[in-house]
Amino acid sequence: MKSETPSATVDSRTGSGTVRTRSAAGGGARIANRWIALVVLSLAQLMVILDSTIVNIALPSAQHDLGFSADDRQWVVTGYALAFGSLLLLGGRLSDFIERKKLFIIGLAGFAVASAVGGAASGFEMLLISRVAQGGFAAVLAPAALSMLSVTFADDATERGRAFGIFGAISGAGGALGLLLGGILTQDLSWRWCLYVNLIIAALAFAGALLFLPDGGRPERTRLDGSGTITAVLGLVGIAYGLGNAASKGWGDFWTLGPVVAGVLLLIVFVLIERRVANPLLPLSVILDRGRGAAYLSIGISGTGGFAVFLFLTYYLQDTLRFTPIQSGLAFLPMVGSVMVGAIVSGAVLMPRIGPRPIVPTGSLLAAIGLAMLTGIDAGTSYAGGVLPPLIIIGVGLGLIFGPGQNAATSGVRPHESGVASAMVNIAQQVGGAIGLAVFSSLGATVITNYLTAHAATASNPATIVDATLSSYHFVFWVAAALFLGGAVLTALLFRRGPVPVDPNAMPVVAH
Repeated sequence: MKSETPSATVDSRTGSGTVRTRSAAGGGARIANRWIALVVLSLAQLMVILDSTIVNIALPSAQHDLGFSADDRQWVVTGYALAFGSLLLLGGRLSDFIERKKLFIIGLAGFAVASAVGGAASGFEMLLISRVAQGGFAAVLAPAALSMLSVTFADDATERGRAFGIFGAISGAGGALGLLLGGILTQDLSWRWCLYVNLIIAALAFAGALLFLPDGGRPERTRLDGSGTITAVLGLVGIAYGLGNAASKGWGDFWTLGPVVAGVLLLIVFVLIERRVANPLLPLSVILDRGRGAAYLSIGISGTGGFAVFLFLTYYLQDTLRFTPIQSGLAFLPMVGSVMVGAIVSGAVLMPRIGPRPIVPTGSLLAAIGLAMLTGIDAGTSYAGGVLPPLIIIGVGLGLIFGPGQNAATSGVRPHESGVASAMVNIAQQVGGAIGLAVFSSLGATVITNYLTAHAATASNPATIVDATLSSYHFVFWVAAALFLGGAVLTALLFRRGPVPVDPNAMPVVAH
């Protein structure tokens, strides 16, 4: 085998401008085992996505075992989301400054250690610290994995589509798999295994990284944008913290509205800083490109709308249909399968030929249709007749969004900006999920209150309470359907026609 080292010519917006690089992946050639590298990167992504939901199922058992309050319980979830969401942009930029393989391994090792500490927690404080540490290392790991994937498959549109289809399937299905795995581990072993399971996944990914990920070349050495980093982190913390308080404290509470407003103002300051500094934390060309902007929008909407499916349908299955946690997890498996099919087919077959413009809007439309179908569920609905068909439709829709969306979001950027472009994918998904949690929880509670007020004479009747709860589910599903419908229109307008540009010289090619 002989490798060549051509120049890579890519511009962050149009594809022009010259960047000479031995390896866009920071690693070398078009490696023969890059499909094994894809498995390694997908394992890391699965671990990060799993931990956004797997611990939710374990929380009641952990609360009983460690003896912490219901108010403290939400912070086990919020602590992870806060650290993950607020540090993603910094983590993404670090993967452009530090060798990606090295950063990937650091993220894996740190995540595994934090998981071990959490699994062995003897009290709430220890558990919370471990979850915050998990989120921090996830903010390093996730963009490093996605940026390595982006530059590893930068030279061939068909193979890139297949790779992003598989990676997108993991991203889209990981949350549902977390619900299933969390139920099984909590019921059959212990809530602690919802954290210990990461040690197994991390060990496999760690070994695979050492064996199959290419070693990186020396990245660009530029000064880190300190003022931009501080304003971005504080701004994202404020938004995530405020949204996390919305469900319990209400939208009018100071600790909800104050941090959100402060966070938004800080992000405005951040944008003003980025326009002026020589080496910005987030080069604005990354997000101002029309195609990438559409991709971030579609992923953010999927994070928001998909939350309605996972949260409120789980409530419906367990509270109304009386499913056990494991049965609820199994109920989502057809959706997991349809997400994978949609992502892989769209990524491998459709994306290289027609690009994201027809695919992502179609996926958004399918998700809207599935959510509209879910508004017909009631206390007597069967799973097979009323829940399964819309779940499959929603799954296919999400699959059509995630694979092509992640592909488009990381296409056309210069190799040394792929980390921050990848971080923006995760930020869109995390912020979207936080908005979904805050807004839909608030809307659901409001609908229940209004329904019981309107039926005050029978408000204490169990049947009335069930009807009020179902009304809240229906309203949330309608709002989520409208959100996806809006996403379909916007992405159809914003995405350009045709496949996303692929630079065949982005990586050197090894003869096979």
